[in-house]
Amino acid sequence: MSIEACRNVTILGSTGSIGTQGLDIVARAPSRFSLRWITCNSRWQDLVEQAKRYKPYGVALREELAWRMFREAFPTFSGPVLCGDEGICEAAADTDNDVVLSAMVGFSGVQPTMAAIRAGHVIGLANKESLVSAGAVLVPAASQHGATLIAVDSEHSAILQCLVGERAEDVSKLIITASGGPFRSLSSVEMETVTPAMALKHPNWTMGAKITIDSATLMNKGFEVIEARWLFDLPGEKIDVVIHPQSIVHSMVEFVDGSVKAQMGLPTMLVPIQYALTYPNRMPLTLPRLDLASVKELTFEAPDLDRFPCLRMAYNALEVGGSAGAVINAANEVAVASFLAGELSYLGIARTIEWTLDYIEHVSHPSLDDVVSIDAESRRRASEYIIGTQWKN
Repeated sequence: MSIEACRNVTILGSTGSIGTQGLDIVARAPSRFSLRWITCNSRWQDLVEQAKRYKPYGVALREELAWRMFREAFPTFSGPVLCGDEGICEAAADTDNDVVLSAMVGFSGVQPTMAAIRAGHVIGLANKESLVSAGAVLVPAASQHGATLIAVDSEHSAILQCLVGERAEDVSKLIITASGGPFRSLSSVEMETVTPAMALKHPNWTMGAKITIDSATLMNKGFEVIEARWLFDLPGEKIDVVIHPQSIVHSMVEFVDGSVKAQMGLPTMLVPIQYALTYPNRMPLTLPRLDLASVKELTFEAPDLDRFPCLRMAYNALEVGGSAGAVINAANEVAVASFLAGELSYLGIARTIEWTLDYIEHVSHPSLDDVVSIDAESRRRASEYIIGTQWKN
């Protein structure tokens, strides 16, 4: 479909940070985009406001109570109102979708992403946990069903843009940049006293709570390494991470002749979201422009894997393969939630993940059903560890 044709866009997780920005992009170009479905887990009040403002064809809510509250609060909504995981998967698989923006947070996005894949859709993938947990299942399924996975993360979008017009065999290395988060210069001793409020103050990006904590631990970068492996079909040893505090260079690609391409811009998710919705074309976007003269300097440094062990564990999980990605994702979600609730220390996040990885039996070639079971078991074991750990606050 050409960019000139109006594209039906479905947004899974429309009440989150990526989802709300996706709605912004759709609303900016009503002649280019039509909103098909919006979905959420439980934030029915936000979904009511979005449905009234953006007028989608239909909505889906994962939690039954939220579904009932939506129906009561907006009885005149004229479209279908679906409920549960089945309802969200139905919205994702709708044959009238042209682009599905998968912006749900965490493992809950795996099944809807698979539903969109099986329908053969173009999928703007912001739910990195899908590929971290089940990349070995989802990517072959996309090939089988003719679906297209387009990265929405700023780093993977940058790589995609650098690869346009290039041959895969000419790529030597992918270089993913990281701001370093709020604790880039803190010692391990200083990290012992990190609080959720401190960790939620990201220096450059405005994101949801979970991904902000992942950025502080560098687990977000670890997940992006695993995601890049599946999106661009390169092994972990050809995917580097560098700390770039200014967040101007979003990622780079090194080629076999030593040339390096970089995609640059001010820190905003609107650009990669729009690029995913319009790919392979571009569309004008009214935003402040990058002024390199005012930036003055761009600096880079290697990550410290001792102070940020989550990144090291992600690389190890990628090398091991199989169920390891599902385990670290599940344990990380549980640990981050406990940290945000004041039940676990900041350094306890990495300790919880490492313990869970050691405890859960490895499965070399898991099916999607296996991944679902491994996710549930990993969550249970991580929770048990947190309850009994000496690092519990």
